[in-house]
Amino acid sequence: MSDGRQVNVGVIGVGSMGSHHARVYAGLPEVNLVGVADTDWERASEVASKHDTRALNRTTLFQAAEAVSVVVPTQYHAPVVREAFETDTHVLVEKPFVDDAEAGRELLALAEEQDLRLQVGHIERFNPAVTALDDILPEMDVLAVDARRLGPPVDRENTDGVVDDLMIHDLDVLLSLFDTEVATIDAAGVPGQPHVTAMLQLDNGVLGTLTASRITHRKVRKLAITGRECLVTVDYTTQSVEIHRHSLPNYVEADGEVRYRSESVVERPQITSGEPLQRELASFIAAVTAGTTPAVTGHDGLRVLDLTRRITDELGTPTAAVTGTGVRGP
Repeated sequence: MSDGRQVNVGVIGVGSMGSHHARVYAGLPEVNLVGVADTDWERASEVASKHDTRALNRTTLFQAAEAVSVVVPTQYHAPVVREAFETDTHVLVEKPFVDDAEAGRELLALAEEQDLRLQVGHIERFNPAVTALDDILPEMDVLAVDARRLGPPVDRENTDGVVDDLMIHDLDVLLSLFDTEVATIDAAGVPGQPHVTAMLQLDNGVLGTLTASRITHRKVRKLAITGRECLVTVDYTTQSVEIHRHSLPNYVEADGEVRYRSESVVERPQITSGEPLQRELASFIAAVTAGTTPAVTGHDGLRVLDLTRRITDELGTPTAAVTGTGVRGP
């Protein structure tokens, strides 16, 4: 932090993900967690007690906080973020940024007008395995990217389909890796669309294939980048990277027979592991304190939102929602 001071921070919505925001903020030395708010007062009180802070209503929390995380269902993002801006409060809003692009553009204009920081919670940008790609990709002639984000249904409330809830992570990573636009999109899903695959052709020629699923019986969070020189694989969960190179083939003689032999060389760069959420929230607080542009801007959020809309339009029907417990509205 530039001046060593603590930033007064609050969390709006302390369901499944919001409670983790509260936990991380409570552990950041540069943060003073002044309170949490939730429509479920009992839940807010429970989380507040756990992290030695207060359960407050939104109005009081906005008055006490300099910055907040907004972790409520997507349909409430725009009104809650607007309320924060009206009280001169900086915001980190969970992904997807908004459910309506025009509302998102209005929020961007409001943030710029009032010189407020607005960061969108695309957490995989802060995964150490993803940031390690900054040193690897410049040396590659990339041809294709394949992303798989698969798993069984989760026990939490979710009004977003698999494209907005799961695939959006990999879409944002794809856009952050290549400074180009998406030329074409094809997409298909199984009935009800709990499992969707999208194929994207970027303007630079890179082919992207992304699959998201809530019906796969094994959790998978992986990314593969194919280049002319090598294959790079990323495991988001283990925060590991492997670089696969093909050695020169040769022929060997054994038992009077000539046989073909080929070996692969696998490099495993050393990755300094760390919790992506902690890195994300620390980055947000640093932007608030220094008055700098956040690592993931509202413009980034709108750009990936445009892609999710193009994919869902290609699918033809709305993706089915999954309900459960854990995340609450304002």
